[in-house]
Amino acid sequence: MAFVVYDGVTLLDVTGPLEVLHQANLAHQTQAELYEVVLVGKERGVVRAGSGVELAGVVPAAEVGAVGTVVVPGADHLVGGVPDEVLEVTAALAEAAVRVASVCSGAFVLAQLGMLDGRRAATHWRHAGALARQYPKVRVEPDALHVADGRYVTSAGISAGIDLTLAMVEGDHGSDLARAVARELVVFMQRPGGQSQFSTAMATPPARTDQLRAIAESVVADPAADHSLSTLAAAAAVSTRHLTRLFQSEFSTTPGRWVERVRLDRAQQLLLDGHSITTAARLSGLGSDETLRRAFARQLGTTPTEYRRRFQAAKQ
Repeated sequence: MAFVVYDGVTLLDVTGPLEVLHQANLAHQTQAELYEVVLVGKERGVVRAGSGVELAGVVPAAEVGAVGTVVVPGADHLVGGVPDEVLEVTAALAEAAVRVASVCSGAFVLAQLGMLDGRRAATHWRHAGALARQYPKVRVEPDALHVADGRYVTSAGISAGIDLTLAMVEGDHGSDLARAVARELVVFMQRPGGQSQFSTAMATPPARTDQLRAIAESVVADPAADHSLSTLAAAAAVSTRHLTRLFQSEFSTTPGRWVERVRLDRAQQLLLDGHSITTAARLSGLGSDETLRRAFARQLGTTPTEYRRRFQAAKQ
């Protein structure tokens, strides 16, 4: 497996996936390594990551034979333009590769080479708009953790490279090995690729008022409780009209829509944990199967059954 490295590369985009592969080799417990890794750059020697840490042992692409997988890590400067040397190294390695992957803004490299034309792709949420604007032929999925389309696999930023690599290990050698690696790294096994990069609680800015902050925390802590507008207003000791104004002012939505989104987050996790649609609807506070289906269709454009089917392999 070859990692394309260059000056300014984001260190964790490289070392996160590398550690997953290292742990997979250790967990396999055989003399033959499952993954042989090489760092490939324009020239032999050392590259300096954006954090200042130096990566040694870099070899030029001309000295690397055919590789099964190419991984292109990201860096913020790729958004403003991909250096020719990065394009050349990636193109040389990818020509005969079975799988080509990118982490974070590494997707800009694949897009510049035309590899993602007509394909679905993910990148860091901060760069998704730029990727879509610069490369209109790419079907950018701005909220996905990682996306596979043909031989190309792209992921969101930073820690999502770990999720991406766990998914590759699972695809290569089965869920048992991937689960063992995830346990060793003390990470979730593994966040499904289409899962949002953010939960509603994470995406919502902190409330400026104590009243609204307390309300938001109570909903996230127990989505299935009674969170009707009148109940929330009573808990905050304000009128329903004033509470609605607070939500619009600080969260740019209504109390009802915000509560539904929090409940949908919980329902998604319950489904991924193996619960039935009926149980997920009840425990999340959405209530009925039909209410859950409507929320999935409205917010996610899919059904609970399809959502669970699509990601259940990551939970086995």
